[in-house]
Amino acid sequence: MTLRMIDLSQEIYQGMSVYPMHQPTFIMTNMTHEDNMKTTGSKTLGFSARNLLISEHGGTHSDAVWEYKPTGETIDKMSLDFFWGSAICVDLSHIPPTNYIEPKDLEEAIRKAGEEIRRGDIFLMYTGHFDRSFGTDKWQTTYSGLSYAAARWLAERGVVNIGVDAPAIDHPEDLDFSGHLICGEFNITNTENLCNLDKVVNKRFLYFGLPLRIRDGSGSPIRAVALVEE
Repeated sequence: MTLRMIDLSQEIYQGMSVYPMHQPTFIMTNMTHEDNMKTTGSKTLGFSARNLLISEHGGTHSDAVWEYKPTGETIDKMSLDFFWGSAICVDLSHIPPTNYIEPKDLEEAIRKAGEEIRRGDIFLMYTGHFDRSFGTDKWQTTYSGLSYAAARWLAERGVVNIGVDAPAIDHPEDLDFSGHLICGEFNITNTENLCNLDKVVNKRFLYFGLPLRIRDGSGSPIRAVALVEE
C-alpha cells in the first residue's frame, strides 16, 4: 500500500488572519547569524533564531475542551486519540454562507461520499470557504456553520473531532456558539482553519493533527496532514 501525504495546514506568518478575539501573530528576530557569531566568538558558524508571539488558536489549530467548558481537560491532558485516526471529509461547499449546516445536509453529504460515520471518527467539512474567501474581507465574517442540531447529530454518532476549512465550526451569526457548546457537552474537540480539503473530500483517510504539549493550554496550533491511499 502506498500512502500520499496531503498538508491541510495554513501557513503561519506575521499579519495572518486570526479570529477577532485572539492575539495577532508577531514574529521577531532573536538573533542573526552574524550577531550570534559575535556572541560566541566563533569564526566559522553562527546560529539564527526567531521568536513567535501567537495565540493558542492562531492558524490551523485544535481546541481543548477547557476553552469552552471550565471543567473540561486542557490540551496537555487530552488523549492524543482526539487528534489522529480514521477520518472522513464530506462536501458541504454548496451550502450558502447565509445558511446553517443541518443534520439533513450532513446525512446527504455522507451518502454522496459513499461513507459512514464510525465511533471515534474525525469528521472534516469541506465548505469551500478557504478556496473562495481566504485573504479577503469575507474570510472572518461570511461562512456557513453547524446548527446546534447538526453538531449534536455528529457528537451522538461518536465523532471526536469536528474540523472545517473556515475560522470556526459555528456560524458567525450564532452567538450561542452551538458547535463549541456541543463539543463541551460531549467532551470532544474541534479543528479550525484547515485548508486543501478539496484534495481529500469524499474520502476516508488517516489524519494527524497533533497539538503542542502546552501546559494548561486552551488549544494549540497544529500541523494537520492526511495520509491517503494511492
